[in-house]
Amino acid sequence: MLEILSIVDIRFIMLVFVGSVAGLFVGSIPGLSVSMATALLVSITYTWNTTDALATIMGVYVVGVFSGAVSAILINIPGAPSSVVTTLDGYPLAHRGESHKALFYATIYSFIGSLFGLIALWLLAKPVSNIALKFTPMDYFLLALFGLATVGSVTSKNYTKGLMSAALGLTVSMIGLDPIMGTPRMTFNVSDLQAGIAIVPALVGLFGFSEVLSVIYDNNLEQVVLQLTKMKLSVKESLKHWKLALYSSSIGTVIGALPGAGGPVAAFISYNEAKRITKNPKIPFGEGAVEGIVASESSNNACIGGALIPMLTLAVPGDAVTAILLSVFYVHGLKPGPMFIKESPEMFNAIIAGGIIACFALLVLGLLVAPKISKVISVPKNILLPIVVVLCVIGSFACNNRLFDVILMFMFGLIGFLMRRFDYPAAPMVLAIVLGGMMDSNFRRAVSLASSTDNMLLSMFGRPITIVLLTLTILIILSNIPMVKKLLSKTPLEINK
Repeated sequence: MLEILSIVDIRFIMLVFVGSVAGLFVGSIPGLSVSMATALLVSITYTWNTTDALATIMGVYVVGVFSGAVSAILINIPGAPSSVVTTLDGYPLAHRGESHKALFYATIYSFIGSLFGLIALWLLAKPVSNIALKFTPMDYFLLALFGLATVGSVTSKNYTKGLMSAALGLTVSMIGLDPIMGTPRMTFNVSDLQAGIAIVPALVGLFGFSEVLSVIYDNNLEQVVLQLTKMKLSVKESLKHWKLALYSSSIGTVIGALPGAGGPVAAFISYNEAKRITKNPKIPFGEGAVEGIVASESSNNACIGGALIPMLTLAVPGDAVTAILLSVFYVHGLKPGPMFIKESPEMFNAIIAGGIIACFALLVLGLLVAPKISKVISVPKNILLPIVVVLCVIGSFACNNRLFDVILMFMFGLIGFLMRRFDYPAAPMVLAIVLGGMMDSNFRRAVSLASSTDNMLLSMFGRPITIVLLTLTILIILSNIPMVKKLLSKTPLEINK
């Protein structure tokens, strides 16, 4: 710890705070992501001192991940895929006139999750990376499948509708060039579809534009969206969920250390676990339960430390931001890998120090600045909705600077509107779009590797990690079948009768 503190000075702290402020405002705008902000910083920090560059980027990274919750809570548009789960309870809680409370809980537990993940990075970099190193392509496929099976049960009262939504998302994720053969799939001779469906237009359309269409359909444009009321919130009261936060943060750290999994998977799994272990929440999950915000925000922020583990020790990025961070290392002549911590301890310490300072910046900005942003929710809908539409268009266009993405956003908005009308949850579809590419490539890679062995099934499913993941996936599906669910709800005495 003394080595970490030795690199901290006023300049270092200020650069972390500058990055944190940038991360807050970029992440709070629907369609603009923390990975986009980090990518822009690579070109800006190209000539900087390596420590200065890392300080700024860590500020953007830590606070940028949290800030996706701001728009998720206020206008039901998640700033990032990992914030989708936060909309499930954050937005309903805000609709109850408790937006300040939702932001307060998101801030406190984002801070706890981020700090937990970074401390885990410091203490457990090598052990956790060793676990991640043992995952095979089939394990990654099953992990993603488990995430999709889980999300169907936590986002919809009808499990079948949740799975159908996920299946639709997987179909959408298959659009584009085949990653193995390089041939177009389901592009219908539309050249713009060969690059696949970008996640930002889909996300903004399903959650943002669909909300606009729903409000217009319900014809309640004059109604005030939400009332912003100042509330006296006790830190002591909010911290009573610390056990759930630590459990969710543990899940986030481990999932974050698995390349390609990241925040969305961690958030959904943690949300499902919170729903399972919280017996009598004051408010039901999906209607404004603070436990849902606690699980989502602590887990997806803990992924920060987890995602840095394989990046630093294996040179394998854990998510999109660490992939960009990896390019920063190469630009500055650093070589992440098994020998990195031993050969460049000062750079490892700079990352830890920058991340921890950014955690406290998150706490300050989340408590003092984020509530000011929430003033937008007191605007009448007939004024707010055009602003939301403009943000949706700008966010979709900014993704790849092409109008086709704006058209996609409108199409997904219509799909999201129809799904709302028929009670199909949008969250499973978003997660499936995010994970579909990874599932496709890993499954086909697993089949390809197993086909050259004597026993194909044993090669694919014979490893302990694979058996555990397959068993969990089957159990989560079986436990949501109505007949099995009814049987499990009965007491032993009732079953005997």
